[in-house]
Amino acid sequence: MRIRFDYYPNGKRKALTMSYDDGQVYDRKLVEIFNKYGIKGTFNLNSGVFDSEPYVSKEEIKKLYEGHEVAVHTVDHPYLTLISKEELVYQIMEDRKNLEALVGYQVRGMAYPFGDYSHALAKELKSFGIEYSRTVNSTRSFRIPNDFLEWHPTCHHDQDVIEKLNDFKNVPAWEQMPLFYVWGHSFEFERNGNWELIEEFCKMASFDEDVWYATNIEIVNYINALKSLKFSADGSIVYNPSAIPVWIGVDGEAVKIDSGETKLLK
Repeated sequence: MRIRFDYYPNGKRKALTMSYDDGQVYDRKLVEIFNKYGIKGTFNLNSGVFDSEPYVSKEEIKKLYEGHEVAVHTVDHPYLTLISKEELVYQIMEDRKNLEALVGYQVRGMAYPFGDYSHALAKELKSFGIEYSRTVNSTRSFRIPNDFLEWHPTCHHDQDVIEKLNDFKNVPAWEQMPLFYVWGHSFEFERNGNWELIEEFCKMASFDEDVWYATNIEIVNYINALKSLKFSADGSIVYNPSAIPVWIGVDGEAVKIDSGETKLLK
């Protein structure tokens, strides 16, 4: 019996996630496009600039980003490797507190301001309740990260994203759990006058029955649940201790393991 981690929720083989920074008013149009095509996004916000131009207001955040994810981008967007430990605690924890008060759920993700990070900094984030953090280093690949606290995206939306989407649609069968991760800033579409780029991307990417459209934290939750599965020595019995169902490959077929379920696989 061959057991592999091959599947996302509902037996889907691939996943797409989007990540956009800074929370400028152009997020309103971007969210509208995402919602139109069923795309999920994570929005990394600086709570210290709310209610000032050209940023979104506190009052609209919960409704605007409903169905998506809000994540930390620090209070004031500093270079995190160039501040004191005390300031680091403030920038992350205060942003978490401010965002959680607005959206009403735990904020557990982040994107590094300016993409500035170090291995040492990444290791500290768990103590702040941060479970993943995105860099700006494009991998051009569809691989799941080894360390979610140094989560390198596939590409920025200006890096031939339509061509990369075609690669994603035709990814080889041997590629295990392909994940397409696109990042950027909504103001770039306004500045560059190319809103049609993200509209076309979302249209082309949408409503694919083989793709799971997820926020960053949903990806993290699922992969962690998958890795938490407990198998018997011969692999014939599996127990899912997590709070969500997962799907695994058993001899090439998708098998669902419900939350709390112990399942005999043969």
